[in-house]
Parts: sequence; structure tokens; C-alpha cells
Amino acid sequence: MDASSFQQRLASAFPGLLGIQFREVTPERIVASMEVRADMCNGADVLHGGALMSLADTLGAVGTVVNLPQGARTTTIESKTNFVGAARVGERVIGECTPIHRGKTTMVWQTRVSLENGKLCGIVTQTQLILPA
Repeated sequence: MDASSFQQRLASAFPGLLGIQFREVTPERIVASMEVRADMCNGADVLHGGALMSLADTLGAVGTVVNLPQGARTTTIESKTNFVGAARVGERVIGECTPIHRGKTTMVWQTRVSLENGKLCGIVTQTQLILPA
């Protein structure tokens, strides 16, 4: 599957509600962006941590899906986030997700979430469980 396939597949699900726009989907790298809207922010017009984590969780799950054996499924079993900088209303964040480990029963992905100018907002490391068919 490519970026446009995932865009269509997830348009009516939570990633679509967040406005996640897939740019690249390969077994080695997932890239997507998301505009920071007021309804995604905390009281200080800064992107809510849960929204940043949802972007990263989506990318790690997609990375796992494109690496799954035929018929297998996945679910997130662990996620750890370091918040480094703020993203404000109207800015666009870009998530770049790469594998740390791609095993038979688990995969570990790291997502760097940055502003378009490259300023780091957060780093998320997550573990995906591979569920057999």
C-alpha cells in the first residue's frame, strides 16, 4: 500500500478526524503531516500532547501494517513520549516514523514530530504487537 491508499483507508477513521495527511508510506519510513487546529489544543493554543501522540501512534501502526505477514494484525502495546517543543494553532507538524526493530512478534517504531521549519516538538517510541491471522 502507498500513501494515497492509507489516506483513503483512514479518511473516515480517527486519523481522518485529526486531518493526518500521508506523504510517504514504505516499509522503512512513514511520513505524514497534520495542521494544528484550535480544537486540538490545550488552553494555551498549543497542540495537546494527546494529539501529538495520536499522530505518532498512527504512523507506527501504519509502519507495522506495511511490514506484516499476510493476514496478521497489530495493536499498540506500549508508547513513550518526550515532549520537547510547542506547536501552535495554524502551524503544521510533520511526523517521520522509522523502525527500530521489526521482529516476528513485535515491532518498535520511533516517530520524530517537528514543525515544518525543523524545530523538534516530540519523540515517540512505541511497541506494536503482531497478532497472527
